[in-house]
Amino acid sequence: MKRILVVEDDIELHELIKKILKNTYLVFSAYSGTEAILLQEKESFDLILLDMMLPGVTGDKLLLKIREKVNTPVIMLTAVSEKKTISELLLSGANDYITKPFDIDELLARISVQLRNNIPTKEDVSNNLFYKNIELDLTMFQLKKEKETIDLSRKEAEILKLLIQYPKKIYTKEDIYENVWKDGYYGDENTINVHISNLRKKIAKLDNQEKYIDTVWGIGIKLSE
Repeated sequence: MKRILVVEDDIELHELIKKILKNTYLVFSAYSGTEAILLQEKESFDLILLDMMLPGVTGDKLLLKIREKVNTPVIMLTAVSEKKTISELLLSGANDYITKPFDIDELLARISVQLRNNIPTKEDVSNNLFYKNIELDLTMFQLKKEKETIDLSRKEAEILKLLIQYPKKIYTKEDIYENVWKDGYYGDENTINVHISNLRKKIAKLDNQEKYIDTVWGIGIKLSE
C-alpha cells in the first residue's frame, strides 16, 4: 500500500483528506512543518501533500528541505493563485499543486498521476544510479548501458547525478554551478555549457533512442520525462 504524508494545519480539512485517502493509501499526518521534518526522518513516503501556509517551517521552506534529501513527489496545497508563487514552487521542486478550495476527485486524480509517473531512483551497494536505459557509476565516473561503457569527467558525473536525483526539478546554470563546483556563480556560462554539451554527446553514444536532458528555454535544464 502506498504511503502518503499529509502536511496540513487546518484540522477539519486534514481529517477530510485522511478520510478520503485511508481506504486506498496508508496515511501519515503532520500538522506543522517542524512535525513533518521529524516524521520524515523516521519514515519514507511515496507522496507528500504539503500545505503552503504552515506554522513553524512554512510549506515553501519545507519543500526545499525535502528536496535536499529525497525525490518523493510533492503536491502543494495552496490558497495562493498568483502565477509567480506557483512558478516558484514548481521551480523549487514541487511536482504539482492544487488550489484551495479543491474538488476531491481532482485531488485523487492528481495523486494517482504522480504515483503512476514517479520513477524511483534505484541505488545499489556501489552507489550507482539508474535512469531509463543507462547506469551512472559514481565510483568510477562511468556511464554504462548493457556491456558498453563511457568514461565521464567528475563534473559531468556530478551534473548527471544531480539531475537523476531530482528528475522533476529544473536547474538553472547558477544552481548547477553552486551544487557541482561548490562555489558562487559569477556568470561563467561557457564552463557549464561545455560540460553539459559533452555529457549529452556521451549519453547519445550509449543510447540515441532516448532523450535524457531537456532544455527549458529561459530557465535551465532538467531530466527528460
